[in-house]
Amino acid sequence: MIRVLVADDDQFVRQGLTTILETGTDVHVVAQAEDGREAVEAARRFAPDVALLDVRMPRVDGLRAAWEMRTLPSPPRVVILTSFGEDEYIAEAVRAGAAGFLTKDTPPGGLIEAVRTVASGHGMLSPAVTGRVLSALRRRSGAVTAELREQLASLTPRERTVLVLLATGLPNTGIGTQLDMTEATVKGHVTRILAKLGAANRVQAALLADRAGLAE
Repeated sequence: MIRVLVADDDQFVRQGLTTILETGTDVHVVAQAEDGREAVEAARRFAPDVALLDVRMPRVDGLRAAWEMRTLPSPPRVVILTSFGEDEYIAEAVRAGAAGFLTKDTPPGGLIEAVRTVASGHGMLSPAVTGRVLSALRRRSGAVTAELREQLASLTPRERTVLVLLATGLPNTGIGTQLDMTEATVKGHVTRILAKLGAANRVQAALLADRAGLAE
């Protein structure tokens, strides 16, 4: 069972997200919080696997909460919930260790799949937010280094194709559909891609692909 914390200052949004997540047979919302301070305390008390954090919350916002959660004995993997117009927070969220980015209007199936993906140790980018994440980070990413060129050269043609689709924000199921692969096969490719690129998660891999011009 994947244990989830939902933090948003809007009660209706919190309840809506909780209701959606609870439809997943392997997902359970163990706590809700209306601000970042409550979220950190709930993470300390309930040790969730995944924390969905709204960016803008009173007292302590989602970014500060993400930083503080990193210091917990059992830190959750953080997914940042964004709305359009909040792109200035994205680079800071990546530095805070966010493993995923989703918009609040993500379809129910996409929300549950994102939680499952992040809980399994991978990062998650919603297709709706991918371009904004990469745009916000592009100016900070630096030039293509010789090391990155070597890493990219180590990818097989199939891994390179998977990386390009990953960088668009497609989940494993979407990549599998486009390439006529099983989800398990896609997961294997993604795992090898992350290892070859030295990327911690899909977010970092997408950024490297964007830096190399593969995500255009």
